[in-house]
Amino acid sequence: MYGLIAKLTIASGRRDEMIATLQAGTAAMPGCLSYIVAKDAADENTLWVTEVWDSEASHHASFAMPAVKEAVTKGRALVTGFEKIAVTEPVWRAG
Repeated sequence: MYGLIAKLTIASGRRDEMIATLQAGTAAMPGCLSYIVAKDAADENTLWVTEVWDSEASHHASFAMPAVKEAVTKGRALVTGFEKIAVTEPVWRAG
């Protein structure tokens, strides 16, 4: 498995718009086992994205999907900062 944790800093007042953009663009991605978008409890302009994929190749292939391409294009106008916090190798999951 392949995992990724990212921090997105969003333009002031546009966090909910970014959440909607991510939700629409990532609803059905082959190989994606989990895609969680979370609001930062202390910073209203920050989102955390935690992804788990069956493989790194599936993650990279997702960027060729039309819905993901559209979300990336829309998201660029909303994101003021992006940090790849960690690449992980998930070994177990509950649920």
